Amino acid sequence: MSTVDTSHAAAATTSTPASTSTSSTGGETCLPTLLSTLKITIHPEIYVFATIPSSHFHGTGTGSAAFAIPLSDVLLFFREPCTTSSHAGTGTGARAETPSDDPKITLILRRETAERYAAHASTLFTLTYEFPCRLLTCDVHSSLSAVGFMAVLATRLAERGISVNPVAGFYHDHLFVPVERAGEAVEMLEGLTAG
Repeated sequence: MSTVDTSHAAAATTSTPASTSTSSTGGETCLPTLLSTLKITIHPEIYVFATIPSSHFHGTGTGSAAFAIPLSDVLLFFREPCTTSSHAGTGTGARAETPSDDPKITLILRRETAERYAAHASTLFTLTYEFPCRLLTCDVHSSLSAVGFMAVLATRLAERGISVNPVAGFYHDHLFVPVERAGEAVEMLEGLTAG
């Protein structure tokens, strides 16, 4: 059994002034400040969430299953851990052993990029996608340790029946909302600055 010495962390925590509203990266942590200074940029592109097997992303698939999409065409990718019962909860980090257990990669791509690559997909390289959406960027430098910011935004969108897939970047938070509801989402979120 290993132990972790937390005495330094505790000392650092107690020496931090309580009145500070920014993190060590300069990002804002004060929720009222984040909400009162929030501006939203709506990006013109239509994005989709796509998925491919992890083996294709790493170019280890059979035949021509190597990843065919240049990273310059990918807005974001995320390797989803294997969650099948044979590997879930083992804590070993074991890789999947069968194609059906292969961890998946989530990609966020422009819709036209996904359409182009899906049209050329074969049985060796599969690309499926859904959720046509617009990217909304929260133009406030929020800290990664800010508490409640994304929860407030997601709750307000939910109250209007607008689905949202949030992504935290190092400097800004981003929201992916359905194409047809993007304008409404921007109007509602910018209304938060009024109080």
